[in-house]
Amino acid sequence: MKKPPALSQKFAVILPLLDERARRLVAANEAQSLGYGGISKVCRAAGLSRKAISKGIRELTDGVCLPPGRIRRQGAGRKRITVQDPHLLTAIACLIEPETRGDPESPLRWTCKSTRTVAGQLAKDGHPVSHVKVAQLLHAQGYSLQSNRKTEEGADHPDRDAQFCHINARVKQALAARTPVISVDTKKKELIGNYVNGGQQWLPIKQSKKVNGHDFPHPDIPRAYPYGVYDLGRNAGFVNVGTDHDTGAFAVASIRGWWRFEGKHLYREARELVITADGGGSNGYRLRLWKLELQRLANETGLSIQVCHFPPGTSKWNKVEHRLFSFISSNWRGEPLRDYETVVHLISRTRTAKGLTVNCRLDRRKYPTGRKVTDEEMREVQLERNLFHGEWNYTIRPNRKANLLP
Repeated sequence: MKKPPALSQKFAVILPLLDERARRLVAANEAQSLGYGGISKVCRAAGLSRKAISKGIRELTDGVCLPPGRIRRQGAGRKRITVQDPHLLTAIACLIEPETRGDPESPLRWTCKSTRTVAGQLAKDGHPVSHVKVAQLLHAQGYSLQSNRKTEEGADHPDRDAQFCHINARVKQALAARTPVISVDTKKKELIGNYVNGGQQWLPIKQSKKVNGHDFPHPDIPRAYPYGVYDLGRNAGFVNVGTDHDTGAFAVASIRGWWRFEGKHLYREARELVITADGGGSNGYRLRLWKLELQRLANETGLSIQVCHFPPGTSKWNKVEHRLFSFISSNWRGEPLRDYETVVHLISRTRTAKGLTVNCRLDRRKYPTGRKVTDEEMREVQLERNLFHGEWNYTIRPNRKANLLP
């Protein structure tokens, strides 16, 4: 009777019931009992490697004892890929950051790139990794991998992705040249008074703050219009809280305030300013007043102002939304905004673990609506359209005939 078949049958019954260490010890014991050639016979019958069987023999010979529950000694086994390549997670984050999408105020994030595409690019960058491991690392970092098609959100412009790539390339180029890059937008207008504010905060039991039972927006109720300016290079925010109307003049006045209070002191050598903004609202690409006021700002500062608008329906991807506004909302959650001073105080106190700081000022100036910009005024705007979607990407240069303010 041949031993290998009987040995194979024996191992087929017992080995599936054992863990890794027990399998190699049983195989090693059988190989020792067979004497010369035992390792080869057990290797063929059990399907274990010669290295594993030899390791089991050494453990039996040396009397190695491991703590209960362990199958390997402390520190044994293959090192985690993030230990072998400590820069892998950073490389993944840099690779997918420009195309991260979804609701930025949610802890769940999405990416449009497939795991195979990400793994292939990482290999080219000197980080060889399988697409399966990429999926595991992304899930651990709070990402959820989706298909390559973006979800519908408003009008799906055919050049939407191309515009994202254009903005990303321009921002990277400007930051590398130490050119100021700001992301701007108006936060949701807030009712001022003893009205409910979403969210919860820690308070003694049964001592919740009492607010009005109804918060129907009456025209006489004062409102706050927080216009945010987020400095991408410094991870810093500037918020101008308006009390009148959210117009193009108010939007540019907020940017002017950031430049006067912060920008010109931080970027003394700057000759250009890059702005990323939504396609609509007070800084919309169709708004004449926005462009006219930017021209006046360019004349005052001597800066060439380059504007890149996000395509329609993609406002949530503007950095100011999830790098600034989301933290402001988190900071004042559950706190009634009873007056303008409270709004300014809560915004100014916004901080994050990654170093975000926010300065805030109150703007009580009037910004009337209905301002019509004539064709003659528009001819004063020194606007140069980019070859790629000039309606979204353009530069406003200072009028050299204008008197520059100090």
